Amino acid sequence: MEYSENIKVAWQGLTDHKFRSFLTMLGIIFGVASVIAMLSIGEGAKREAIAKYQDLGVNNIIVREKDMSDEELEEVRTKFSPGLSLRDAEVIREIVPGVTRIAAQAEINAEVKYTNRSVKSSVIGVTPEFYDILNYKIKEGEFVNDIHYGAKQKVCVLGAGIAYTLFQKEDPLGKMIKIEDQWLEVVGVLESKALFTETVGELAARDLNTDVYVPLSMFLDRFSRGNVLESEIQQLTIQVENSDRLMETSALVNEIVRRHHFNNEDYGIVIPLELLKQEEKERQIYNFLLGAIAAISLIVGGIGIMNIMLATVMERTREIGIRRAIGARKSDIMEQFVTEAVVISIAGGLIGVVVGVSLSLLVSVFTDVSTYIRLYSVIIAFAFSVVVGVVFGYLPAKNAANLKPVDSIRYE
Repeated sequence: MEYSENIKVAWQGLTDHKFRSFLTMLGIIFGVASVIAMLSIGEGAKREAIAKYQDLGVNNIIVREKDMSDEELEEVRTKFSPGLSLRDAEVIREIVPGVTRIAAQAEINAEVKYTNRSVKSSVIGVTPEFYDILNYKIKEGEFVNDIHYGAKQKVCVLGAGIAYTLFQKEDPLGKMIKIEDQWLEVVGVLESKALFTETVGELAARDLNTDVYVPLSMFLDRFSRGNVLESEIQQLTIQVENSDRLMETSALVNEIVRRHHFNNEDYGIVIPLELLKQEEKERQIYNFLLGAIAAISLIVGGIGIMNIMLATVMERTREIGIRRAIGARKSDIMEQFVTEAVVISIAGGLIGVVVGVSLSLLVSVFTDVSTYIRLYSVIIAFAFSVVVGVVFGYLPAKNAANLKPVDSIRYE
């Protein structure tokens, strides 16, 4: 019998028992949908992590003031540590090879006002290098530059969120805003940035869109940190020319700062690239576990196919005997039942792909979980469903092919 004829017979067998065929598909549908949804969630999380650390700069080393109580600050100051300062930046620039830029920053939380509108914000004093090191993008105007910094000008650059809150549809450029008792001119507005939702080392979670940036030179003259024991600055971001030497450079930076602080560890060092590598390893394990769980559901679906196909063979024993008696070979019977299993798997796989893609999109739309569907995850899920159909359809097909025609015809 030709294979095309076997396909017709197999299709007829499936359509004669539509509900049972659909129930058999369900395991494959849920398995394929689970694989696609799980992998898309894992890929979305991976991309979020990469974006987060790219914002910090994968070639950067971040030296950050530690969050300490007044008692702890008083103790380290009595041990002669000056805290993190611009002098640290100068020494690092002079001594450490391979450093291309260093950006210093200090910050306070303050109320920012424009006419009758006001909002709480982080006001950050920065050096001009800050813009290039941290890959910020200007939407309007300009960022803090060497002229602003050198002349200690009373200017500011707004994050996208605070610009909209204060000015809404007005053009903010050239307008004056009030921070504490200081009036500052708006010279720029930044592009919207992704929310920094996790604490990384000494870096706290924050919404970068609500920040206000001012020249650090003016900041140190005009704004008070509120505690005389606090460091002059809160953070140094050091850009290294060669990312392969990050660990070596970081160790040298740590040694310089530690000596300058008289062996007081009142600072922390964060290396975004190393954190990204560590998180990627953890995420690979997480994705593997998610994929394994989803694959198990596919295997369970395959076992379901096998059980129902075995029951089908028993139910259709007389039909098999008649086909053998009129000339069907063992290979014809085997092809018929394998084909039925494969058709169920392909149909279930296709429906599962649609369900999985839809589920991933729904998760992304209605929750805070980011998803990203890659073509390879769809191909893997679908191919696995077909393999499951062939593997778990083989045993029932073999049993059907081995039935003796005479005994099968007599079977009641």
